[in-house]
Amino acid sequence: MDRVESLLKRPKAYGNIDGTGELGMGFMCLAFAPLIWLQLHTPKDSIWNQKYVLFIWVGLMVAMIYFGTRAIKNHITYPRTGFVAYRKQNRIWTAIVASVVSALSVVGLVLAAHSHRHIVMPVFFIGLFFAAGYVFGIARSGGVNALFRWKWVVVLAQVIGSLLIALLPEDLSAALAYGPSVPAGFSASSAGAFLLWLILYGTLLLISGAISFSLYLLHTQSPTEEANEPANADVQ
Repeated sequence: MDRVESLLKRPKAYGNIDGTGELGMGFMCLAFAPLIWLQLHTPKDSIWNQKYVLFIWVGLMVAMIYFGTRAIKNHITYPRTGFVAYRKQNRIWTAIVASVVSALSVVGLVLAAHSHRHIVMPVFFIGLFFAAGYVFGIARSGGVNALFRWKWVVVLAQVIGSLLIALLPEDLSAALAYGPSVPAGFSASSAGAFLLWLILYGTLLLISGAISFSLYLLHTQSPTEEANEPANADVQ
C-alpha cells in the first residue's frame, strides 16, 4: 500500500524532482538583479531604462530557462525516471494559482509605492509570502520523498534572510540602489532592500536546485548504467 500511495503522490514531486524548477526560478531572480541595478544607477533616458530593453532581457532569460530546462529533462531526467504526464485540470489550477499569486504580488508592490512610505520592513513580509509559496510548491514534496525534507532549511534561510535585510540600517541598503532613477514613491533604501532580497532569494533557489540535481543524479541511474549492472553481477 505504501508503494501504491507513493506512486499516486509522485506527480506532486516530479515537476522539480531534478531541481530544474528551482534552478530556473533562481536564475530568473539573479538575472533580474543586474538589470534593476543598471536601471537604478543610470539616467532615466539611458538605454537600460527603455521598455524594449526590458522585453529583450526577459525574452532572452525565458528562452535560456526554457531550453536549458528542456535539455536537462530530455537528456537526463526522462531517460532515468521517465516522463510523468499531468492531468489537464491540474495544469489549469496551477496556472490559475500562479496568475493570482503574481497579480497579488504586483498589486502589493504598487500599493506600497503609492503609499510614499519607507518599505524596507515590508520586504520581510514579501520574503514570508514567497517562503510560503516555496513551502506549498516545493518543500511539501518532502512527504513523498525523504530526500526533500532538508528543504525546510531553505525555507528557514529565506525567512531569516528577509528579516535581516529588513532590519539593515537605511544607509546600507540605500548605498546599493542610490541613483538617478529610483521609482517615484520608493526611497533608495527600499529599492536597495528589495534588490538584496531578490539576490538572496535567487541564490537560495540556485543552491537548493543544485543540491536537488546532485541528489537526483546520485540516487538514479542512466539506462546505460542499469544495462551494465546484470553483466557485472554475473562476472562476480
